[in-house]
Amino acid sequence: MNAPQLQFLILVLAGWINRSQQNVIDYLQEENRILREKLGEKRPSFTDSQRRRLAAKAKLIGRQGLFEIDTVVTPDTLLRWYRKLIANKYDGSAVRRPGRPKTADEIEQLILQMARSNPSWGYTRIRGALYNLGHELGRNTIKQILLDNGFDPAPFRNKGMSWATFLKAHWGAIAATDFFSVEVLTRKGLVRYFVLFVIDLQTRRVKIAGIVQQPDGQWMRQIARNLSDVDDGSLNRCRYLIHDRDPLFTEAFRKILKSTDVETIKLPARSPNLNAYAERFVRSIKSECLEQLIPLGEHHLRKAVIEYTKHYHFERNHQGLDNRLITKPRDVPDLTRAVECRERLGGILNYYYREAA
Repeated sequence: MNAPQLQFLILVLAGWINRSQQNVIDYLQEENRILREKLGEKRPSFTDSQRRRLAAKAKLIGRQGLFEIDTVVTPDTLLRWYRKLIANKYDGSAVRRPGRPKTADEIEQLILQMARSNPSWGYTRIRGALYNLGHELGRNTIKQILLDNGFDPAPFRNKGMSWATFLKAHWGAIAATDFFSVEVLTRKGLVRYFVLFVIDLQTRRVKIAGIVQQPDGQWMRQIARNLSDVDDGSLNRCRYLIHDRDPLFTEAFRKILKSTDVETIKLPARSPNLNAYAERFVRSIKSECLEQLIPLGEHHLRKAVIEYTKHYHFERNHQGLDNRLITKPRDVPDLTRAVECRERLGGILNYYYREAA
């Protein structure tokens, strides 16, 4: 058989194979159509293994070739599956080693506490303080923890002493004063009375400085003399007295106190939080006592205020004092004795106790 005859034979054989392959493809396409007709509009679901098998075969055909075949899914979907197959091959997340462990919450809170209490401390100073406690941390770790929690660097963090720090620094030498008003039912109808008090910020002890219907400058000067009295003045041990911008705290009032070495501090306008201890006492006496009764005249009002003050000092637990009494009982209660109740103002104020042994 010569070369032309061999070439002709090869072409005939190739054409027969191509027709045979095309017949197989036509059959498979028709089979896919019939299967989809039987499934209706519902799209078939594939497992991950089936997707990988289809994707590997689809890659050999190519995108253009897939468009010529009536495939179950679109060519783009098949090629997307193949790209995912390659990505999974080189995915090393399953064998990836863990990074640097997170700083323990206890140490992180300690860092924040140091930065909050010592605004002038920088990262290196905090690192040294942690080392004294047995914790070895890098400077950048401390820096990142503070930045994540909204703390500026030390020069900008130290913008001045906070009011709370100032009060604690002068604990035992600073008191606060304020007014509160009470509507009293009298024969003339409702009459407003003003109650002036002074509170020691360290001990929380309260002194009722005066109760009056119409306070004026002369009355305030007399109150200043009473508070600064050498023998029994409430401000004998105090060096600072904070108050709001009420015009009743006159220049004459402040001068009398200053003559006895008591410096008055006038708070900024609209800043009740700066006099929080006095504001808290007002809230307590009103909610626990004065709002629970109807004051019938000035005498009744004075009695109610005095009774609450006694309850406040000897029978009421204070959260700011670790939930303890201001004046602790001298004797230890006898647990074998019965529980008794001391009532004030007809049972509005109650105190439960046991007699001492």
